[in-house]
Amino acid sequence: MSADASAKVILFIGHLWPEPTSSAAGYRTLALLKAILNDTTPGDNGAEAHWQLHFSSAADKTEFCADLENMGIISHQIKLNDSSFDAFIKDLKPDVVFYDRFITEEQFAPRVHEHFPNAINILDTQDLHFLRRARQHALKSGQAIDLYTDDSIREIAAILRCDLSLIISTYEMQLLTEQFKIAPELLHYCPFMLTLNEKQDQAKVNQRSFAEREHFVMIGNFLHPPNWDAVLWCYQAIWPQIRKQLPQAQVHVYGAYPSEKVWQLHQPDKGFIIKGRARDAIETLEKYRVNLAPLRFGAGIKGKIADGFIAGTPCVTTDIGREGMAENLDWGGLVADRNNFTGQQNEQQIAQYAVDLYQNASLWQSSSQNGKQIIRQQFNESQHADIFIHRLHQLSNTLSEHRKNNFYGQILRHNLYRSQYFMSKWIEEKNKVK
Repeated sequence: MSADASAKVILFIGHLWPEPTSSAAGYRTLALLKAILNDTTPGDNGAEAHWQLHFSSAADKTEFCADLENMGIISHQIKLNDSSFDAFIKDLKPDVVFYDRFITEEQFAPRVHEHFPNAINILDTQDLHFLRRARQHALKSGQAIDLYTDDSIREIAAILRCDLSLIISTYEMQLLTEQFKIAPELLHYCPFMLTLNEKQDQAKVNQRSFAEREHFVMIGNFLHPPNWDAVLWCYQAIWPQIRKQLPQAQVHVYGAYPSEKVWQLHQPDKGFIIKGRARDAIETLEKYRVNLAPLRFGAGIKGKIADGFIAGTPCVTTDIGREGMAENLDWGGLVADRNNFTGQQNEQQIAQYAVDLYQNASLWQSSSQNGKQIIRQQFNESQHADIFIHRLHQLSNTLSEHRKNNFYGQILRHNLYRSQYFMSKWIEEKNKVK
């Protein structure tokens, strides 16, 4: 980090401290931080631009958090609904503030705006929470998906209040611009930033072949509801059908933060084995022949599938899993038709696809290569990092005009930030009494 006093200050406010080995969200946050640290854009005087990068969160740190200090990032523990944040922000004087998910924007943006109204506000949605929750509700209720909910009002209001929102999926970009009429200038497509190293890009030479792999794998943070639902659905309805055709096969289930209800599914005699946290997702996935991702709801793009593609491990999933990942490219595996999440036909299709991919060496090989091609073309690290940094500098240079074109956003900031700010102060005083 530069000690240059002219360096602009960027503050990330995290919903959680980034845990890149625990969740795709943690990895994504770290990728954004690295992109900023690697920025070499010339400044006004011709020298390299410098950012002073800070990360803060009101959450507790865990042993799995990234070592931000070693990267040159200053970290700060902050508090919700507490005037200590006002003192912190006044001392820091940020030029740019990133909010990790819309709930973080709701919690902290009013106080940032109170002291630094000219700071650039950027929302990293991670995924559209209202879309994921609407799909989850539709699954549980058996009703049609309703996107016009309190969740969508809150999240889209946060998008309008911010100067820019990072959107991870092409599907979600289209949903926001076409269905909800969000101006494209307020959005920036920013998917995972991934790369294939030499070993991963030469699978025929260095990675395990079809014959060298065995068994199925599932992976994903158990705190994320779509992941737990997929594991439970697989255990109850899909795996028994696979096991019937492949009696020697096993499925190994990995994920951070497994609860007691997860461990109760550990049934070695049925070939269903809970492994817990994976130390390295890609090294783990490289051992297996087929990656199972039977997602019944969700949003964004799926880190578990992308990691599998990097590892050369094809995936059997639903259209939820494929959404926003491959565009017109051939899929790295097979995608089951999602007519009826709870229907017998759908479960049979997923199971049969899994068996087909597991047994067909030619299909497996082409699927493995398709997955790598998706990583190269859709998630190219250097390409997306450069575009993101360019957009950041562009916004910094045109903020005043940009805000004039988002007048409704200014109205929302003025009205809602005042009400949220006073609500936060009320909670703070109430906590003092307690």
